[in-house]
Amino acid sequence: MKRIIKKVAVLGSGVMGSRIACHFAGAGIPVLLLDIAAEGRDRNKIVNDALTAAAKSNPSPLYTPDIVKRITTGNFDDHLKDINGCDWVIEVVVERLDIKRQLFDKVEQFRKPGSLITSNTSGIPIHLMAEGRSEDFKKHFCGTHFFNPPRYLRLLEIIPTKETGKEVVDFLMEYGDLILGKTTVLCKDTPAFIANRIGVYSIMSIFRLVDQLDLTIDEVEALTGPLIGRPKSATFRTADVVGIDTLVKVANGVYDNCPDDEARQIFKIPEWLNKITANNWLGDKTGQGFFKKVKTDKGSEILTLDLKSFEYKPRVKPQFASVEAAKPVEDLASRIGLLIAGKDKAADFLRQFHYSLFSYISHRIPEISDELYRVDDAMKAGFGWEIGAFETWDLLGVAKTTEAIKAAGHSVAPWIEEMIAAGHPSFYKIEKGKTLFYDIISKTYLPVPGGGAFIILKNYSDQLVWKNSSCKLYNIGDDVLALQWNTKMGTIGGDVLSGIQTAIEKAEKDFKGLVIANDGANFSAGANIGMIFMLAVEQEYDELDFAIRAFQNAMMRVRYSSIPVVVAPHGLALGGGCELSLHSDKICAAAETYTGLVELGVGVIPGGGGSKEFALRAADEMHAGEPENITLQNRFLTIATAKVATSAYEAFNLGIYRKGLDEVVMNQDRRVAEAKRSVIDLYDGGYTMPVQRTDIKVLGRSALGALLAGIHAMEQGQYATEHDAKVARKLAYVMCGGDLSEPTLVSEQYLLNLEREAFLSLCGERKTLERLQSVIKTGKPIRN
Repeated sequence: MKRIIKKVAVLGSGVMGSRIACHFAGAGIPVLLLDIAAEGRDRNKIVNDALTAAAKSNPSPLYTPDIVKRITTGNFDDHLKDINGCDWVIEVVVERLDIKRQLFDKVEQFRKPGSLITSNTSGIPIHLMAEGRSEDFKKHFCGTHFFNPPRYLRLLEIIPTKETGKEVVDFLMEYGDLILGKTTVLCKDTPAFIANRIGVYSIMSIFRLVDQLDLTIDEVEALTGPLIGRPKSATFRTADVVGIDTLVKVANGVYDNCPDDEARQIFKIPEWLNKITANNWLGDKTGQGFFKKVKTDKGSEILTLDLKSFEYKPRVKPQFASVEAAKPVEDLASRIGLLIAGKDKAADFLRQFHYSLFSYISHRIPEISDELYRVDDAMKAGFGWEIGAFETWDLLGVAKTTEAIKAAGHSVAPWIEEMIAAGHPSFYKIEKGKTLFYDIISKTYLPVPGGGAFIILKNYSDQLVWKNSSCKLYNIGDDVLALQWNTKMGTIGGDVLSGIQTAIEKAEKDFKGLVIANDGANFSAGANIGMIFMLAVEQEYDELDFAIRAFQNAMMRVRYSSIPVVVAPHGLALGGGCELSLHSDKICAAAETYTGLVELGVGVIPGGGGSKEFALRAADEMHAGEPENITLQNRFLTIATAKVATSAYEAFNLGIYRKGLDEVVMNQDRRVAEAKRSVIDLYDGGYTMPVQRTDIKVLGRSALGALLAGIHAMEQGQYATEHDAKVARKLAYVMCGGDLSEPTLVSEQYLLNLEREAFLSLCGERKTLERLQSVIKTGKPIRN
């Protein structure tokens, strides 16, 4: 029987419950959100207040504000009976077994037979909650552990009991992946499951090294963040965000419930950590933890806790020779290798940390998972690690590192020695674009399940068609090419533009079409600002004009090629990255895509066809009987205020993505495969090359006057600086088609010429140069 989820009930509206409800609503599922009844006339006050707070929180749990309309609220006393109309009931109440059991007693009275019932517990054994329940309840009961915040952290741990039906487990694994966009990881019912077991061990082992190596919090943060492929929150900041009390609770849980864990003592709480919790310095929830934000004469400042004096002091940027040598290295594998091989205290710390972590994960197979890839998947999706621990071990060389681990006084599990002795050199290998993992049961390599639905571009290195210093073009099968580049933040410079042109040329000769995507953290943060700044400062305007023409030509080549070009953005897709999307035949965007034309912030207008494209779309959206300039004004304001869509869904509202054509892919890992499928569908559907437009209606002076008046009002009201206004006036001129006396039909090239001339003139402005320089130095533009 095919299971369909038409409605979900979420029991408990706290931080997790309300946000899980928001995520299901974002996936298009109606939700019934319940909590305890409040005293007084408004019995739904508790749940309504919780949902209102969630909707207003930042970052938002909602893809767009109107999604909250899919959530109906109620209370346990009056509305628990309504779960009879739900296909899945998720319990998210307080972490106490007795309270959960009491709630399940009531749930059994009302849930319809065959409906799913799951718990979002992060620590209570799943089988204990199922004890004493009916046969149907047990068969359909499972742990579904979302990580907070559920919209942004991609991990969903699925924890069945022995009584859970296989059909239920298979359904939850697939549904979490396809509909909820999660990395679904099958876990055993062991303390802390997978991610928290490994993640908290990682943090606690770092705490131990702080004492052993006399390290400061600032030093550890510098060594355990993006430098080694971990989030910016690194270690101590992560603890503050999660809650230091939560961290301590999980650590104590492992210590108490895992007597046979060979590293059990690592989970013992250090004296200084007990003192922090006794002081109620629990992190963000109490306003201070390992860090504290204070107000000063210069604004706000982040102070760091000195673990010896227990005083908060100004942050100190640490200096390590090994780190300075490794920082410029873009490739993570090479960078970690350099760091581990260093000779200073930082290198010593990173060696000890990694060797103890490798030892620990080896002993957790098969205790917490039979398959090693699940450990890596959980850490990447739940803790934001760029690469998993087994993947890192592979990068450093399994056999060589195993000897170093033992020399450092740690042990490895026997299966590691057996694997090496049998001549298997790594935990993973790539064959025909698919990832295989070493399976300790069969002692062979097996494909990672579901790999056919995911296309990881770097796995196609043996299918490389062409490359230059920034780009690689792969044959990803079925006569489809895929282009990616490896520049910092995915920025687009001359090499990338050349790569786009070459990729289309090769696709037109021998393939059905082209996918443009990136494996990195972001699709593209836009054009290469550094190159623009250098040419502008040196007043190389002919070179700058050539560079802008090259960008425009590449975008128009994307639009007017004889094969379909599908773009698959994720993360940041700003400026030039947005313009590339605007000119594609179709966009297959990850739900978490943040896109917009943000050039006004750095003192220029979109110069790669973005201004032209918005003017073109405004013309196409004008309707008879409506003031013609209203649509143009809306389009103008989107660029003039540098609006960025906070999700792919919001990009439709901003007119960047096209309703009925572009699509959102909930699971980021599936976007390239979906883009490939779209290329094939477009080609097989009889794709024909579009014809360049010469019929774009621009409004000239009739709209220009209104836009200029609006800009003047914004400047007078101090909503825009003098330079903001100057840039906005240039944009208005371009989008109106210039100072034309009446509405006129023009070509795309006409608008591109206006756009390029405006961009060039603004690059000669001192304040634009100041903004560009600020972005290069600090990552943020100044408001001058």
